[in-house]
Amino acid sequence: MALIGQDINKAKGFLEAGQLVGIPTETVYGLAGNALNVDAVAKIFQTKNRPSFDPLIVHTDSIEKINSFVKGIPEPLQQLAEKFWPGPLTLLLEKQDIIPDLVTAGLNRVAVRIPKHPLTLRLLRELDFPLAAPSANPFGYISPTKASHVAQQLGEQIPYILDGGSCEVGLESTIVGIEEGKVTIYRLGGLDLNLITELVGEVEIKSHSSSNPAAPGLLKSHYAPSKEFILGDLNELVPEMLQREIPFGVLSLNKRFSLDGPSPQFQLSPSGDLVEAAKNLFDYLRQLDQSGASVIVAELMPEHGLGRAINDRLRRAAAKG
Repeated sequence: MALIGQDINKAKGFLEAGQLVGIPTETVYGLAGNALNVDAVAKIFQTKNRPSFDPLIVHTDSIEKINSFVKGIPEPLQQLAEKFWPGPLTLLLEKQDIIPDLVTAGLNRVAVRIPKHPLTLRLLRELDFPLAAPSANPFGYISPTKASHVAQQLGEQIPYILDGGSCEVGLESTIVGIEEGKVTIYRLGGLDLNLITELVGEVEIKSHSSSNPAAPGLLKSHYAPSKEFILGDLNELVPEMLQREIPFGVLSLNKRFSLDGPSPQFQLSPSGDLVEAAKNLFDYLRQLDQSGASVIVAELMPEHGLGRAINDRLRRAAAKG
């Protein structure tokens, strides 16, 4: 079983030896390996049971280091980097040959970011290579936001988990690139879309992909609990579940229902705060998935701010295959 602790040197030793380590970021916990070591990258895919056509995000601690393995950062993306790094922003940039094709699923662009977590930034400063680090969970399942989540799912397969507490943001990073000269959002995430448009103007938003995605985390069915997950109007779904007399759980923004029996209910934010809702999303989904409920019913968030990114995750959790 993986050791859990805050020993940077221990994590560094495992990574230098080609092993994988769970690391905290402000978004979710990552399953990290040496991004320049093909064998370590292959272990990430194997450990997560992740399809090799789904590219990985590369993490490091400075723009200078990023410039050593990409062919340049276009001006609008440079503006975003200077404003929002470290933070929940991933840039899709043309890679140099030093980045293995396995990392990018054979594509000529690599997804890179500088995470905003003091423990992981200290680790990255100590390393002479960047880390490939998708979310530390089996492929397609709910992303982990605590070290204990990583231990529950992957603890038998990795030697060490760096414990940085609960993730501050709780949603994966926003992925941004340039396509046909226009700033393009490939994945809505923990960086509010409005903050991006305030800096670089109007952007294109790409939808998710069912196969061969252009950027990490874009597969249609993703972030899914093992239980049946139904998205809709809770005022209709809850009475329907009560009529069916099956055990169910409820995930809402701030609605509360009068229910008899042990039906678990989670309000992402009783005050309706979408930042708080984003932080709680994966943790509450996980608790519902581990409850006695056979079905989980949930509602969409308001379509503004981080609500759009939360809705992206909810829709993909509900997608079939």
